[in-house]
Amino acid sequence: MLLLDTCTLLWLAGDQSRLSAKAKELIGQHADSLFLSAISAFEIALKHRRGGLRLPIEPQAWTALALQHHGITEVPTTCRIAVQATELAALHNDPCDRMIIATAKIEGLQILTPDPLIRAYPDVQVQW
Repeated sequence: MLLLDTCTLLWLAGDQSRLSAKAKELIGQHADSLFLSAISAFEIALKHRRGGLRLPIEPQAWTALALQHHGITEVPTTCRIAVQATELAALHNDPCDRMIIATAKIEGLQILTPDPLIRAYPDVQVQW
């Protein structure tokens, strides 16, 4: 069961050449158990609004289509996840990534990401 990091979803949906060979293999192996934190939709919309991310359609529609097309299940951001994110070691300052890490910990998911800061958390399983 894999939790896609925001960049992993963006690359899966838009530029698969940026995914590692192992990431592509894992996505194929776990096609029926791919997950995305709702915080990733927030991050995508925020980057789009600020002009740092170009999408062919509005972020809400883009995210919905990407999840549907790739069979990805949304994981809601809960109070428990939000609090867990504040209790993580101060290895990563990005609040969205901290929420993704907390989601993985609480839901028992591996994170699919190239981010070395996420990989630095010893009690989180990361693949790439």
